Amino acid sequence: MKRDPLPKPQPAEQEPKTPLWIFGYGSLVWRPGFEFTSRRVGFIRGYSRRFWQGDTFHRGSEKLPGRVVTLQEDYDACTWGVAYEVRGEQIAASLQYLNMREAVLGGYDTKLVKFHPQDKEADESILALVYIATPQNPTYLGPASEEDIAAQIIVSSGRTGHNIEYLLRLADFMRYFCPQVEDDHLFSIEEALISILPCLCHAEEPLVEG
Repeated sequence: MKRDPLPKPQPAEQEPKTPLWIFGYGSLVWRPGFEFTSRRVGFIRGYSRRFWQGDTFHRGSEKLPGRVVTLQEDYDACTWGVAYEVRGEQIAASLQYLNMREAVLGGYDTKLVKFHPQDKEADESILALVYIATPQNPTYLGPASEEDIAAQIIVSSGRTGHNIEYLLRLADFMRYFCPQVEDDHLFSIEEALISILPCLCHAEEPLVEG
């Protein structure tokens, strides 16, 4: 009598093998806040980075909103930053964290973009998730002169820290990790801020009676 073959054991449910890449171009470049498997410096095409998003939580308040970056569609531009590879349980954990940090508290939406790693040929790209604040969100501030943006950054501080730190850390990242890239908008605001700071320090010095 022929016996039926024993049923083969079913493999245990495995974590998804396909990684997720998350591209950061603001504070995520130095403070991701989630576990990741690897990170790569690189760029995305078709967007320019602008300090046009208001921040009433991380780097500002309801009374004095800070200025943080978002992406503006710009066909000829490139925006440099860091892409983080997350796998397995890291995927759900990172998305849950970023949904609160970027979407709920920051006003950002998600989009898929092509990320080009710095260490690969320019034509090779990786699909990555990016957070973008659009003009439709309630804390969007929009364009302003570099001097006005710098002046707003100087007086703004939130639960994560001062808005000045945000600007300077982002400028330092570009200077050290992407020295070949000229980010005129970013560096012009940094220059305007540095030119204003000595004036503020001088104004706050107590008068000395002779």
